[in-house]
Amino acid sequence: MRKLGFKESGLTRREFEILKRLNTPIKVQDYLDALPMNWEKKGDTHFSPRRVLKEKKAHCIEGALLAAAALWAAGERPLIMNLSPKMGRGDDDHVVALYRRGGRWGAISKTNHATIRFRDPVYRTLRELALSYFHEWFLNASGEKLLECYSKPLDMRPLGSSWLTDDAAVWKVDDMLAARRHYFLVPKGNWRYIRRADPMELKAGKLIEWPRSDPRT
Repeated sequence: MRKLGFKESGLTRREFEILKRLNTPIKVQDYLDALPMNWEKKGDTHFSPRRVLKEKKAHCIEGALLAAAALWAAGERPLIMNLSPKMGRGDDDHVVALYRRGGRWGAISKTNHATIRFRDPVYRTLRELALSYFHEWFLNASGEKLLECYSKPLDMRPLGSSWLTDDAAVWKVDDMLAARRHYFLVPKGNWRYIRRADPMELKAGKLIEWPRSDPRT
C-alpha cells in the first residue's frame, strides 16, 4: 500500500514530521495519552489532525483521526471504527483507529477514562475487539452497561486528504461513520441478563486523566 506522502498531505513539513515519528501503534498511543483531553469548553469541536497538533489536545474522534493519519504515513491503512452506546442513555459514541499485526486486530483510543483505552493486537475479528469494550463501558451514576453496536470500518483514503487539515471535513467524517452499517453485540432478549457494574467498578469508573479544571484542556 502506498504511504501518505508529504506533498499530498497538505500538512507543513513540521506537522508531517511529527506524524512520521509516530510510526508504530504504541508510539501513536503514547503521543495521544500525553495530550490533554479536549473538553470542548467553547462548544463542540471536530479537530482535524492539523488542528490537534496545533491545539495540543483531543477527544476521541480527533485522536482516532490523528492516529489514522500517522498509520497512513507509516504505510498502513487509515481505518477508524465507531462504537455506539444504547440510544437515549446520555452517552456519546466512541471512535477508535484500527491496526493489524500478525492477522490480529488492535485499536488506538483517545479517552479520558481508565477504561475503553488502547487494545493490543490479539483479536481475531472486529467483533471480538468491540466486545473487549463491553464490560468497561457503563454509566457511572447507575452502573448500567451501554455498548450496543460497532460499525463497519471506514477507510479514510478514498476521502482524499482534506480531513487532515480541514475541521469542516471532519464533521462530515462523523456523519459518514454514523451512516455506516452497525453490528449489534447483544441479542435483544439478553439485555435483561446483563449485570450492572459493581461498587468497585463504579469507583474505578470515576477515575479520569484530565479534569475539566486543567487549563490545558
